Amino acid sequence: MARQERAIRTRRTILEAAAAVFDERGYTSATIGEILDRAGVTKGALYFHFGSKEELAVGVFEEQIAITLPPQPSRLQELVDTGLVLAHRLRFEPLVRASVGLALDQGAMDLDRTPAFRMWIDQNTQKLAEAKARGELLEHVDVAETAELLVGSFSGVQLLSQLRCQREDLERRVVVLFEHFLPSITVPAVLARLDVSVERAGRLLAQVLTEEEAAGPAQDSVPAQAPVSSGA
Repeated sequence: MARQERAIRTRRTILEAAAAVFDERGYTSATIGEILDRAGVTKGALYFHFGSKEELAVGVFEEQIAITLPPQPSRLQELVDTGLVLAHRLRFEPLVRASVGLALDQGAMDLDRTPAFRMWIDQNTQKLAEAKARGELLEHVDVAETAELLVGSFSGVQLLSQLRCQREDLERRVVVLFEHFLPSITVPAVLARLDVSVERAGRLLAQVLTEEEAAGPAQDSVPAQAPVSSGA
């Protein structure tokens, strides 16, 4: 178990170092040597976890969705929770910020950024498909198109927030996005029960941390030092 925990920590250290270098230098200019220096690990340790710089980038991408939130009675509530928590993590977790920045890096011409959006779209498509099967969506809703629209809208909202105020108001902007988006896809009875609030993400992350502490040694999906308040 100790060896497994060390491996988890080493992988996390490498990802954080890669994210920092990608963020500072851009994907194209970043080198494996710089990432090794930042992480303070051997080349063998890095290649044990990641076979190439591109695999490192995919690992950073995965941090956007690398968290398991508490299940909810409504699949649309779970969809909302995912967006609210991502907004919160973008404010407070450098690795998640780097993941989004890398996905939107127009200069990364030699990196296939499709997986970053594909993972996110697929996650939303699954939630929406389950919601539709449970009767939570209006009859006309096209699940695939709706998932892509939500991902595109969130990407634009977070970019605007970054440019305007370094994402200080991101959680509120995402709440506004959902307040405009959800009535067009949700049956009224479900819509009335959804909790779309700035404070919800902080409560969910606090619950995740409490459950992880009760279960044993923390995994690397949510750093122990990450703030859990909404920050608003």
